Amino acid sequence: MLVSPPMLVERIWSGNRLRNYHYLIACPETGEALAIDPLQWQDVEAAASARGWRITQILNTHEHHDHVGGNAGLVAATGAKLLAHHAARIDGIDRGLKQGDVIRVGRSVELQCLDTPGHTMTHICLFAHGDSPALFSGDTLFNAGAGNCRGGGHPDALFTTFATQLAQLPDETRLYAGHDYLQNNLGFTLDREPDNAVAAQLLDRLKDTDAAHMPVMTLGEEKGFNTFFRLDSPSVVARLREKFPDLPEQPTARDVFLHLRELRNSW
Repeated sequence: MLVSPPMLVERIWSGNRLRNYHYLIACPETGEALAIDPLQWQDVEAAASARGWRITQILNTHEHHDHVGGNAGLVAATGAKLLAHHAARIDGIDRGLKQGDVIRVGRSVELQCLDTPGHTMTHICLFAHGDSPALFSGDTLFNAGAGNCRGGGHPDALFTTFATQLAQLPDETRLYAGHDYLQNNLGFTLDREPDNAVAAQLLDRLKDTDAAHMPVMTLGEEKGFNTFFRLDSPSVVARLREKFPDLPEQPTARDVFLHLRELRNSW
């Protein structure tokens, strides 16, 4: 298992209509930094400069324009190397990544690549081990939600990613998602599980919080209010059977996930 010293993380709120988050991960020893999905690359470069960091690598979690659109500008400005899934349709990739590959940032930061298909079939998440584990999930996992599959992905693959990879990560893992949809996603949770007091209390607590100041949640917290981790909840299953009467009384986790994803597409 990879064990890394504390890394420095900067979350940069875009303020755009797509509600993107951008990230910088920096080595505390050298100031070298990795930029994740830097669509608004000038903001990312300015944030690195303000912290005294030097961007040496760029990671695209997947090939959608709102995650790769800043590549050319940031590469031109910094000379950074571009990293992405080995089969992604992204121009200028310097290093193609596969499951288990390690990205090193400076002397002290190591990030493990997870091949996480579903939102697209060439999606990478990054996982940092250690005393404070962290997951940079792109558009696979959102706070209180899951990525859609309409742009080249598949819900079966997304379920497998959730079940065999994400759900197995430590509960204390901090989640850094590619967009802020938290309040809307909590609304979906309550539509599917009206008696979820954790979701109701969180939504009430965050009703006046802007996206730039949303809290960083852990996967353990997510399992209390993210419907896509709550596949065995009796309330979730009962509400699903109201919509889909042919669903068995004790459906499989896969069936629950796929029906939830179908409902979320039009919610």
